[in-house]
Amino acid sequence: MSSVLTDFKTWKSFLGERVKEAKKAGMSEETISKLAFEIGEFLDRRVDPKNDEQQVLKELWDVGDEEDRRTIARLMVKWVEKS
Repeated sequence: MSSVLTDFKTWKSFLGERVKEAKKAGMSEETISKLAFEIGEFLDRRVDPKNDEQQVLKELWDVGDEEDRRTIARLMVKWVEKS
């Protein structure tokens, strides 16, 4: 997974594919957003940003409260769906 995290475009594509697979498996938008939030929490605690884009996301995540972070997670899901 570290190679996926190194390049932001690769990460975005990887996340987009996982969202498509989740939808194909019948997961709801709400469930996908909850999982995106949990992944964001994990990455925030365990993974150092590998590029400028990830650094910006981390800084936004860190200044936000839980509601803000859930919004960021939902927006990330929407963003990768549009790509």
